[in-house]
Amino acid sequence: MKVREDGARVPAREGGRPTVVVGVDGSPGSRAALVDAMRSASRRGARLHVVAVYEPPEWRLGPTPGMPLPSRAEIETELLAAVRGMVTDVAYELGGEHLRRPEVDVLALPGQAAEVLVDAAEGADELVVGHRGRGAVASALLGSVGLGCLLHAPCPVRVVPGSSPPADS
Repeated sequence: MKVREDGARVPAREGGRPTVVVGVDGSPGSRAALVDAMRSASRRGARLHVVAVYEPPEWRLGPTPGMPLPSRAEIETELLAAVRGMVTDVAYELGGEHLRRPEVDVLALPGQAAEVLVDAAEGADELVVGHRGRGAVASALLGSVGLGCLLHAPCPVRVVPGSSPPADS
């Protein structure tokens, strides 16, 4: 793992082994991206890094009176549990498709989604993101995270539409 300026750890390619990175946020688009990335990692014999990005609590405008903000540790614990559940569900659904089940690492990292995913994709063979996540501009042709990844990622990027791709794609 490499360490970013803000101290967050991000995955790095290990020993020449292929790596697929996928960004997830719990949306249907990110779930479709996870399905696609898991299939790709299985075909390649690659390790799969599943990355969930969260907004650090200190970036928020301020606490609501009587309601403290959660800590980074609390956010990460909850997010990791949710993402691991999603990975387990997808792996179970794809169980019969895998010739080789990929090794999966799940990370919850603070920051701006596109920037964090681009950093996480350093040394990766592929970065997979969903077409639209939870962005504020739902009518955009391509979400800001997908566009940021396409413009700045150090590896090929695949943007997956909201529904799961067919098994033979």
